[in-house]
Amino acid sequence: MIWVKTIAPSSVIICSRNRPRLLLETVESILRCEPLPAEIVVVDQSDQDSSPLGRLQDVPGCDVRYLWSLSRGLSRARNEGAAAARHEILVYCDDDMWASASWIGALVGALAEAGPDAAASGKVVAGAPEAKDGFTPAVAPGDEPAVYSGRLDIDVLAGCNMGMHRSALDSLGGFDERLGAGGRYPAAEDNDFGFRLLEGGYRILYVPEAIMYHRAWRAGPDYPRIRWQYGRGKGGFYAKHLSSSDGHMLRRARNDVARRLFRLPRVVWRSPRLAAGDALYTLGIFAGGTSWLISNGRTHSGDGR
Repeated sequence: MIWVKTIAPSSVIICSRNRPRLLLETVESILRCEPLPAEIVVVDQSDQDSSPLGRLQDVPGCDVRYLWSLSRGLSRARNEGAAAARHEILVYCDDDMWASASWIGALVGALAEAGPDAAASGKVVAGAPEAKDGFTPAVAPGDEPAVYSGRLDIDVLAGCNMGMHRSALDSLGGFDERLGAGGRYPAAEDNDFGFRLLEGGYRILYVPEAIMYHRAWRAGPDYPRIRWQYGRGKGGFYAKHLSSSDGHMLRRARNDVARRLFRLPRVVWRSPRLAAGDALYTLGIFAGGTSWLISNGRTHSGDGR
């Protein structure tokens, strides 16, 4: 089903740092959506307040608000964006995305129909390479709608294309600012938030009609660094939710590592980059998990932050 109109006003929150061209093109793509969100809130953690968004302030039907922040970290920016947003339905995307024309209508329509006990995530498609050996670090390519609830062995919330009611965000205490790009554990803040939603009794909808294109602007030499960061963030996430009385997260971490190590001999010659990425991701899991346990100890899975 494709929702053709926004049932409730929504705030789209975009967090950015030192990517002014990509940020501008993301905003422009959202302003071509039908219908429009009620507002777009940009939280820019760039080194300088040099936004090119001033000329977009007076777009009919959508208030574009630019907030330059001295803070650092994606999760902190997402929390700041939510605090500044004026509407109950909050939608997040990254600053290197292109929105399909029906994106906001599909995602917000699903949220409005499902009610405040649900969050939603849309389809994420890899864009064409824009650099030598360009790659997209994360996609969500499924074509079938789904409703997730309860305890899962997979992550079902894509941070670059997700939405929720403000009451859900508030009930969980926002995003964990230790996780996510720019933080000590530079990924998996969306995995953590999705896990906490499900543990809190919320449902997560997968809405394949809500399509975002994740641009492949990163060049090939960046791939090892990105995989290491993703692994380190995931290790922090796993360690955060370890419990001596509940083996769920330990089992997830073990299966994640085993799956990558098992396929390593099969891909090492066919795709050396993938093999190197798997190795670095796995090492990152151990590094991030160890660091978390040393710095933070164990947090029961019911504790959000």
